[in-house]
Amino acid sequence: MVAFGSFKDICETAALVVCPLVETQQGVEPTCYSRNVEIARSLIFQPATCFVHIVAIIMTGIMIYHVRSKYTAVGRKEIVMFFYLYALIELLAIFLDSGIIPTASNVYPWFTAVYTGLIAATYTCLLINGFVGFQFAEDGTPLSLWFLRLTCLAVFGVSFFIAIATFKGIAGLNYLKPIGLWIIYIIWPAICAIIYIISQLILVIRTLDDRWPIGDILFGVGFFTVAQVVLFAFSTTICNAVKHYIDGLFFFTLCMLLSVMMVYKYWDSITKEDLEFSVGSKAAVWEVKDPLLASAGGAYSTGHGQLSAGPMSTYGGGMDDDGSMNYHYGNNGGTGGSLVGGVSGGQYYSQHGYPPQGGGYNERY
Repeated sequence: MVAFGSFKDICETAALVVCPLVETQQGVEPTCYSRNVEIARSLIFQPATCFVHIVAIIMTGIMIYHVRSKYTAVGRKEIVMFFYLYALIELLAIFLDSGIIPTASNVYPWFTAVYTGLIAATYTCLLINGFVGFQFAEDGTPLSLWFLRLTCLAVFGVSFFIAIATFKGIAGLNYLKPIGLWIIYIIWPAICAIIYIISQLILVIRTLDDRWPIGDILFGVGFFTVAQVVLFAFSTTICNAVKHYIDGLFFFTLCMLLSVMMVYKYWDSITKEDLEFSVGSKAAVWEVKDPLLASAGGAYSTGHGQLSAGPMSTYGGGMDDDGSMNYHYGNNGGTGGSLVGGVSGGQYYSQHGYPPQGGGYNERY
């Protein structure tokens, strides 16, 4: 039974990065943990979990790339900050879980405090992103972005201070009773996740016609719940069953990665890019109609990368397979009308001859 404010029962089951620094001077050792491997005369702890951390960083980079490519999507700049913070957590976890930074090192408490602050800031970022869709402040504006950044920075600073003060026994905090650290590490993430889930369900039900994003939310909730249950309830059971090759931390990290991927999948499903203003879309096809030049019977049709139109009425373009631009004009492939009204140079010369007569041409040239 987990006691409020105590890491003892939790750390006996799960090998968290804070466990060597709390409850006793030597920390709390888990009952069962995965085997170590020796690489270049160095012991690497949690090798399977470290592999998942590396995969998580790669997958997060892919998600960031796709988020940034949706130039006109709602909340693009806000949600990408969440993925940046998650990538930082996974990068730092590689050094802490693997023992590259030894638990006996003087810098281990400082890196663990940074890790704790990043976790609190990441969940805060997720929480604020849950309200971006309600447009209390227009997304992408300085007000929205700086509110998000400053709030996350403030939460990071407070969490970092509480963590390092608990490890070092300063400011009235003590590793023997790490209640403040317990609230930041255990309670705050749960609160942020619950509020985010409820806000997104309200957003989908009240504002969207499509109900499929609810499935993404439910999958994310499922992965998140499984991660917590496996880590805090069945880690020792799993570790003993597979003879210490992996433990609950491996499945926790994997399920958390899947839940983050569902956050991306959900965001992608509820945001649509305005193709009129998109950049870099290879299949982009567009047209500009000049009402002054449109013929009464002109008809047009569009296709993938090309356009055929009535005479002197439309202008179309697209991207070739090699990435270069192509343009198609009306009037059976002849010269089209001017985009701003009147006739084009080619039409004028075909009617009046070249060089143009009068207007001082001969006098100038």
